Amino acid sequence: MSLHSEPSPGNNRPQLSADCESCFGLCCVALSFAASSDFAMSKQAGQPCRNLQADFRCGIHGSLKQQGFRGCTVYDCFGAGQQVSRHTFGGRDWRQAPETTPAMFDVFPIMRQLHELLWYLTEALNVPAARSIRNELQAAYEETLRLTGLQPGEIMNLNMSAYRAEVNVWLLQTSELMRSDGLRQLNGLLKHPKSVGRGADLIGANLRGADLRYANLRGACLIAANLKDADLRGADLIGADLRDTDLSGADLTGSLFLTQFQLNAATGDAAAKLSPTLVRPAHWQQTSSPRRRR
Repeated sequence: MSLHSEPSPGNNRPQLSADCESCFGLCCVALSFAASSDFAMSKQAGQPCRNLQADFRCGIHGSLKQQGFRGCTVYDCFGAGQQVSRHTFGGRDWRQAPETTPAMFDVFPIMRQLHELLWYLTEALNVPAARSIRNELQAAYEETLRLTGLQPGEIMNLNMSAYRAEVNVWLLQTSELMRSDGLRQLNGLLKHPKSVGRGADLIGANLRGADLRYANLRGACLIAANLKDADLRGADLIGADLRDTDLSGADLTGSLFLTQFQLNAATGDAAAKLSPTLVRPAHWQQTSSPRRRR
């Protein structure tokens, strides 16, 4: 039986959020990282982090950023950790059952990709403008959900590159339908900055107060960009790199395919507006800054 309560998009968001209490510290073991501004040390995949305790808790959880592990504070597994720990391997952890270790660590990153797709498909199914392809989205959702319940060997044999490309066809159509509908409602008068577009290079760009409603920002590089007070309602943000992007005062309600992982990597404040499926990161400022009138 899967941890997902039922194959219903409307009820599945809680299971697509990380529950570290129900996980065997998989992100702290299965994944690799290199010494950098995000990590204070290097670690190979399959090697437990030196801060991982016997109960699978982080020994420096309360001071990760201060001790040089900023990357840990932004990571989100979309609930894949508890799915692998409690369902795929039936609650047997890699310490108690070391024979499961190689498979468990190989399955985890694949499961994360499947859960990420479930997040996107759940959102797509709730886009009114995409009702013409709802059957296709529902079928993709149900198939992805089915894949999360496979046995470890079957999961490791999945061709995720091909499967992601297959699902992305419907996610892209969802984006085009939603943004086209939104622009029509605005009478086609909205004009985005010329530099904005799919895969745009917007590193450090000053887009403060920009009207980016229904903009195509798929895969855009927005590292350290200034998006203070920007209007991002209806903007497609799938795959956008928001590391150190300033979202203070920005309106992100109704933005498409935005994830907790992206928000965690950005900076912001209490004035930023978020959709109810997302949580304001703890490191964002708790006081609102003055906002200009639109």
